[in-house]
Amino acid sequence: MIPPILIRSIGVIAPGLTDWTTTAAILRGEIQYQPAPLPPLAPLLLPPNERRRATPPTRLAMEAARQAIEPIAADLTHLPSVFASSDGDLSLIDRLCEGIAQQPVALSPTLFHNSVHNAAAGYWSIGSGCMSPSTSLAAGDATLSAGLLECATQLATECDEILLVAYDLPGPPTLDIHRHFETPFACALLLARDRSQTALARMALDPITAPDPQGEDETHALSPALESMRAGNPAARVLPLLQAIAQQRAGKVRLPYLDGAVLSVDLGFQPMPSEAPC
Repeated sequence: MIPPILIRSIGVIAPGLTDWTTTAAILRGEIQYQPAPLPPLAPLLLPPNERRRATPPTRLAMEAARQAIEPIAADLTHLPSVFASSDGDLSLIDRLCEGIAQQPVALSPTLFHNSVHNAAAGYWSIGSGCMSPSTSLAAGDATLSAGLLECATQLATECDEILLVAYDLPGPPTLDIHRHFETPFACALLLARDRSQTALARMALDPITAPDPQGEDETHALSPALESMRAGNPAARVLPLLQAIAQQRAGKVRLPYLDGAVLSVDLGFQPMPSEAPC
C-alpha cells in the first residue's frame, strides 16, 4: 500500500493561468477564465549562458517549479525531483530531424545539448544548486499519473520531500499532425510525507490496473475552455485534482493511467498544525 502524501505547494503556468493563486480562484468560479498568451518566461535562477540556451519546455517547467518552491522554505540543494513530460521538446526533435536529413548532416551543438529528455531537470539542478537525484520520465498520456506514483514511491522509501514538475507544449506543424497538444501547460507540486508540516491537501494514491469501465473521472465540472486544455495536454490532466484542492472538496479524483487503467487519488484536508485540536 502506498502511504498518503502531502501537497505542500503548487505552481501552475499556462495560457490564462499565471500562478496557483489565480488558478485556484478560477477553479472556484471566483474569476472567469480568460485565455491569454503566455508571458515571456525568463528562468532567472539560471546563469546568463544557460538562460540563453534554455528552450521553451525548460522555461515552462522551471517557471512552474519556481512558483512551487517560492512560498516554502525548502532546502533546494537537497530536494529530489521528478520531471514528467510525455514528449519532451517536439520543436527541437523536428529541428534535429531536419539537420540529420541534410547533406552534409548539420547538427547544432546547442540543439544536441538540449536533446536529452532530462534537459529541463539538468537546467533546474544548475539553477537551484540541487545535488540530489532527479528522475525524468515519459509515459504518454499517463505521464502525470506515472510522475505522481514515482514521487510517492520515493517518499515511501528514500526522501521526506520531492518536487514533481509535469509539462508539455505544442510542437511544430510537421509533428502536430501526429501528436497534437492544445496548449502549453506546466504544473509543479511540492510533495512531502511528514504529516507535521503545513499542507494544502493530502492524498492517497491507488493505481487501479484493470481497465476502468467508467473511464476518466466524470465528476469534475471544468469550463469548456479548461476542459479543452485538460483533454489536449497530458500535463493538464492534473486540472480536476487542482480544482478539488481549490474548492477544498474531499473525495476521489481519477486520473488516466496506462492502457485504460486509472490512478485513483483520494483527496483529503487536515487542519494546519497550529489549528490542530489539543
